[in-house]
Amino acid sequence: MALIVHKYGGTSMGSTERIRNVAKRVAKWYRAGHQMVVVPSAMSGETNRLLALAKELAPSRQTDALCRELDMLASTGEQVSVGLLAIALQAEGLEAVSYAGWQVPIRTNNAYTKARITSIDDRKVRADLSAGRVVIITGFQGLDEQGNITTLGRGGSDTSAVAVAAAMKADECLIYTDVDGVYTTDPRVVPEARRLHTVSFEEMLEMASLGSKVLQIRSVEFAGKYRVPLRVLSSFTPWDIDIEQEARSGTLITYEEDEKMEQAIVSGIAFNRDEAKISVLGVPDKPGIAYNIVGAVADANIEVDMIIQNLSKDGRTDFSFTVNRNDYARAMDLLKTKVLPALGTETLVGDTKICKVSIVGIGMRSHVGVASKMFRALSEEGINIQMISTSEIKTSVVIDEKYMELAVRALHRAFDLDQPPS
Repeated sequence: MALIVHKYGGTSMGSTERIRNVAKRVAKWYRAGHQMVVVPSAMSGETNRLLALAKELAPSRQTDALCRELDMLASTGEQVSVGLLAIALQAEGLEAVSYAGWQVPIRTNNAYTKARITSIDDRKVRADLSAGRVVIITGFQGLDEQGNITTLGRGGSDTSAVAVAAAMKADECLIYTDVDGVYTTDPRVVPEARRLHTVSFEEMLEMASLGSKVLQIRSVEFAGKYRVPLRVLSSFTPWDIDIEQEARSGTLITYEEDEKMEQAIVSGIAFNRDEAKISVLGVPDKPGIAYNIVGAVADANIEVDMIIQNLSKDGRTDFSFTVNRNDYARAMDLLKTKVLPALGTETLVGDTKICKVSIVGIGMRSHVGVASKMFRALSEEGINIQMISTSEIKTSVVIDEKYMELAVRALHRAFDLDQPPS
C-alpha cells in the first residue's frame, strides 16, 4: 500500500461531469490498495470570477485590509471543489471527507494573497486514512497565526499538494493537468515540441521560475527540498486507463540523475510575457545605491528578477531591473514618490513591452559555447538582446515582446530540441 497525493487543476474540475471523472479516477487508485489524498483547484474560471466581482467594488489602492478580504473571497472557490468531489466519491461508494486548509490546519505566514506555508498538522488526515477514507483538502489556502484565511498566490494548489505530500512523506505526488507532461517548450508556439519523460528538479525549478506554466515554482521547491517524487500527467486520458500505464505516463520530475535521464545540453526553452523593465537613470555611483533601489522595492513585496548596472560615467550610472508586469505600476509609483527624491535623480523609464526567453539544461554545466550559440541564433533572426542573466544551467535574455515566438522557435531549432535524445 502506497500513500499517493493527487492534485487536479481547474480545468479537471470544470464541470460536474469532469468532477465525476476525477472521482472515478481516484476511486480506481483507492481500489488498487492505495491511501489517497486529493488536492483540487477551484473550478475553471471561478477564482477569476470572484476576483472580478471584488474589482468592481474595491478601491484602486491595495491595502492589507483589502488583501485579507480578497483571500477570504478567493478561498471559497476551492471549498466548493472539495465538497463536490467528496460528494462524487461518496456516490462511487467510497468514504470521503473534505477539509478546508484551516481545518487541517495548514499554517502560513500573514502575507495575504502571497502567503507561504510554515507547517502542516497531518494528524487528522492520517486518522482518516487509517479509517479507510479518501481525504480531500483545499489547495491554494491556509491559516495564519491570527486565525485569518490566507491564499498562496496563483497556482498555489500545486504548492499545497506538494507540501501535503512532503509533510506526510507520500510515495508520489501526481499533478493532473490539461497537458500530458513537461515539453521542451510550449507546443502552441512550437508544434514540434517534444514531451520529456524525465526532467531533474533543478531543470524544472529553472523552467518554472522562467515562465513555464506547467508547475508553480514553489511546488517544485518543496518537492526538491523534501525529495517528493513528482509526476505531471493529463487528467483528460480516460479514467479507466490501466493503472500501471497511468503510473508511468507523463513526465517524472526526479532528483535521481542517472543514465536514464535525458542528458541533452539544453532540455527546454522557457519564456515569460509577464515582464516589465524599469530603469533608473543617472543615479550616483556609490556604495548602497543598488540596495536603496532594490531594497525599497523588495520591502513592498515586489519581486525583482533580472538586474543590470551600466558602467559609471561622471560619477553616475544607470540601473535597470525587471519585475512582474502586474507589479509594474506599483513599483513605478514607489520609486517616483519615495526612492528617486532621496537619490537626487528624477529620470525613471519603464517598458512593459518586453519578454524573457531562456534556455535550460543540466548539460550546460559540462559544455562550453552554449550561450554564444544562443546569441548567434537570435542575431541571425535580427533580435536585439536588452539584458542577459546566466546560471550553471540556464541563460536568460530580455528582448522586445514582439519577437518572442520567433526567438523561441529559433532557439528550439538551434538546439535540436525537436529531435529525440541520442
